[in-house]
Amino acid sequence: MTDDWRGWQEAAETALYGDGGFYRSPEGPAGHFRTSVHASGLFAAAVARLLVRTAGELGTGSVDLVDLGAGRGELLTGVLAALPAQGGDGLSVRAYAVELAARPRGLDPRVQWCAQPPQGVRGLLFANEWLDNVPTPVAETDPDGVDRYVLVRPSDGTERLGEPVSGADARWLSRWWPSAGPGGRAEIGRPRDEAWARAVSTLSGGLAVAVDYMHLREARPPFGTLTGFRAGREVRPVPDGSCDLTSHVALDACAAAGGPAAEIRTQREALHGLGISGGRPPLSLATSDPAGYLRALAGAGEAAELTEPGGLGGFGWLTQRV
Repeated sequence: MTDDWRGWQEAAETALYGDGGFYRSPEGPAGHFRTSVHASGLFAAAVARLLVRTAGELGTGSVDLVDLGAGRGELLTGVLAALPAQGGDGLSVRAYAVELAARPRGLDPRVQWCAQPPQGVRGLLFANEWLDNVPTPVAETDPDGVDRYVLVRPSDGTERLGEPVSGADARWLSRWWPSAGPGGRAEIGRPRDEAWARAVSTLSGGLAVAVDYMHLREARPPFGTLTGFRAGREVRPVPDGSCDLTSHVALDACAAAGGPAAEIRTQREALHGLGISGGRPPLSLATSDPAGYLRALAGAGEAAELTEPGGLGGFGWLTQRV
C-alpha cells in the first residue's frame, strides 16, 4: 500500500478488501465485533422463519438463500440448523455464501461459497451489516460553504480537503444529505445505492433484506459516522488494513435505488413480526418446569438484546420485494 493521499472510498476499499485487507484475515469479522448473528441463535431462527414464509409466498418447496457478506458462514449455518423447528422441514434450500475471503474449513457442504451473488435466484437475499462496509467517498463543507472530498493518508489516517464534490456525488448530497454548514461531514452513499440495486437485481422473485446501522434524511448526523473497530473496541479510522472501517447507512436512499415495494422498519419491529419479543416466561413455569424456565429466561434475555431500541433493535431492516 502506498502512502499517497487518497479519497476515503479508494483507501477503504484497499484497506478492507485488498491483498492482506482486514476482511481477508483468518479470524473474520467475529474476531473484532459482535453482530446480531453472533449475539444469539434466535436471529438465525428468525431468518429461517422468514425464508419459510418467503417460500410460501412464492408457492415453492425449493428456495434459494443468499447471504451477502457472509463472514465465515455463521448465519447460513444457523439458518440451516433452525429450519426444521421453524416449519422448514422438507423445504429444499440452496444456500449461497457471498464473501471475498476464502471458504472456511468445516463449513456445511450444503453451502456454496462464491465471490459474487448468483443471478436469477428465487427466495431470500439477506445482507446483515454488509452495506455499512461498502466504502464511500467522504465530503466536508469548507469555510466558504463548498462541499469538498476528504482525502486521507493510509498510514496514519491524517486527513485534508481535496477538490469540490461534483457530478453524481454532488447530486446525491443535494438530494439525500444536504450540508449542515461549514465543518459538516457526510458519507456519500451513492456506491451503496448502486451496490444494493445490483444485489436486488439478482433476484428473479422473492425478498431482499438489508439490516444495518441506519439514518434517514430528516435526521442525518451533521458530522458523519465514519469510525473503526478492532478487537471489539471502537478506534480511530485508519485505512491501513488493521481495523474495520464502517459508517451508518442512508437506508432511505438505498430503498429508492432498489426499486418499488420497499419498506424500512427497525429490527425491533421486524423481529417482533417474526415471533421474537423478549418477553419473560411466566413465573409459574419455574415451579412446574424449573429447567425449562431457565432455558426460556435465557432465551428472553437474548431476544431482549436483539430487540433493544438503543442497541441492535434500533438497526434498520430494509425489505424489498421482487
